[in-house]
Amino acid sequence: MTMEKDTPAKSTPSAITNLLSGLAGAEKHFLSGKRDRGADLESAVRVFLEFLKGFEFFADVDRPCVTVFGSARFASGHRYYEMARQLGSELAKSGYAVMTGGGPGIMEAANRGAREAGGLSLGCNIILPKEQNVNPYLDQFIEMDHFFVRKVMLVKYSRAFVVMPGGFGTLDEAFETLTLIQCNKIERFPIVAMGSDFWGQLRTFVRGALVEEKTISPEDLELLHVTDSPEEAVAYLSKGVESLATARAGID
Repeated sequence: MTMEKDTPAKSTPSAITNLLSGLAGAEKHFLSGKRDRGADLESAVRVFLEFLKGFEFFADVDRPCVTVFGSARFASGHRYYEMARQLGSELAKSGYAVMTGGGPGIMEAANRGAREAGGLSLGCNIILPKEQNVNPYLDQFIEMDHFFVRKVMLVKYSRAFVVMPGGFGTLDEAFETLTLIQCNKIERFPIVAMGSDFWGQLRTFVRGALVEEKTISPEDLELLHVTDSPEEAVAYLSKGVESLATARAGID
């Protein structure tokens, strides 16, 4: 059943959430340079509590998640917005929860497509002074003050990833995920980049600079599958997810 746009999303109030209330700006203070040990210990406790808040939030998610990364700056009607919206719908129809950073633009589009298809739409929002407000197409969401904690949650609870066009934040998320796979810190989860025109220029740079200078191996290019088709993207992701599940079953 398709949910209406104005159906309120559920956040996760808890004792941990209450302890973390009023801590906006905690990451900036934490990264402000050398401080006394007491201040750093206080920051460490806040980080730990934010991790616990994330663990609590994701504990009851009942299906595999796919995280969609992308810019907050594409409005409804833009070709990348509509591509992400269709992607979210296809993922939901295939039984995946669609998880995003919870904000506008591509994130909103993917969440919107998932909700319109009757799927589960999740958000892991970052608290910023501007631009990043929770989008209205979330069934459940959590808000984080620390970027690095948020990125851990977006990676830890996902079986696959889609990278849509975006800016510095999207590139950061994409390259960190690729690095974790390359360094065998996480499984070789399938990753799709959508928007071949957008990513084509980056792939030219990667081949001409990184591969040419041997800072990465040619086979590292195979970690990222590029397509403009939501259906192809979901088929590729599903094949990768199934292959990993089969490999794990063999190990067990």
